[in-house]
Amino acid sequence: MPEIYGTRSRKMEVTYDYYRIFYYAAKYKSFSQAATILMSNQPNVTRAIHNLESQLGCRLFIRSNRGAELTPEGERLYSHVAIAYEHLHAAELELENEKKLEQGTVTIGVSEIALHLLLLPVLGEFRRKYPKIRLRISSYTAPQAIQTVRNGLSDFAVASTPAEVKKPLKAIPLLSFKEILVANVAYKDMFKEPVSLKKLVEYPFICLGKNTSTYDFYTRFFLEHGIAMTADTEAATIDQILPMVRQNLGIGFIPEPLAQEVIEQGIVIQVPLLEEPPVREICFVEDKSSPHSMAANVLKEMLFQAGEKE
Repeated sequence: MPEIYGTRSRKMEVTYDYYRIFYYAAKYKSFSQAATILMSNQPNVTRAIHNLESQLGCRLFIRSNRGAELTPEGERLYSHVAIAYEHLHAAELELENEKKLEQGTVTIGVSEIALHLLLLPVLGEFRRKYPKIRLRISSYTAPQAIQTVRNGLSDFAVASTPAEVKKPLKAIPLLSFKEILVANVAYKDMFKEPVSLKKLVEYPFICLGKNTSTYDFYTRFFLEHGIAMTADTEAATIDQILPMVRQNLGIGFIPEPLAQEVIEQGIVIQVPLLEEPPVREICFVEDKSSPHSMAANVLKEMLFQAGEKE
């Protein structure tokens, strides 16, 4: 069986070469010009055309001093071969351009925290290196971002935990981060010593809205300590929490990297806690049954490298 398969493969390869030679000979109506384009010689072209005519059982060209004219059978064959060959040539060029990252599109579903902590800086570097690659970034809650991968709407997702991922999806941790509780500077004297979660329920609390991984995370965190979490104000985005804290609408958790600068500037204060929240992660979520394009693989590698640096 292997010998039969091997023989058939070689035949197909030879036949493809015949059609390739036929395409150029028919296009330019010249065996010599076809030989020049194919970096071959005229006897080889003539031999290939004769072999193809023998396989097909008909004459394809009428040669004269004016060149090589197609027979009616040759005209019909060329109408099909030209379409097929030009499609194949376009596909080869497209793959070659993609290898050089000169064209293509990467579609990403991302949760907001993942966007700010990891994805944005990497996208900036990717754009500088590969300006011809189009990027389609859609910001969702973490569950929604993961769902876009499941539905085939995104090449991959970058999302914060907790994240429910089922096969064939796979979540790979990229970056760990912790969140800290911040409050208006008016609370400076009140929160000099670490406070318990039970004490925090006495103060208005700001959190991202329901159906976000952050809301689920803090609901579980409070319940683990026997407390029901109540969000007095639900923010639509993580960017809204800090301005709300500054306006003294309540206290809220913010990823530590986003809070450091405003704490150092004295705009808000960090509230020390007796029970600190668990460390969270930003994960890369992909469908293992669906291969990535070259551009998506390059961006994936850059994300992993960025995660390792943090």
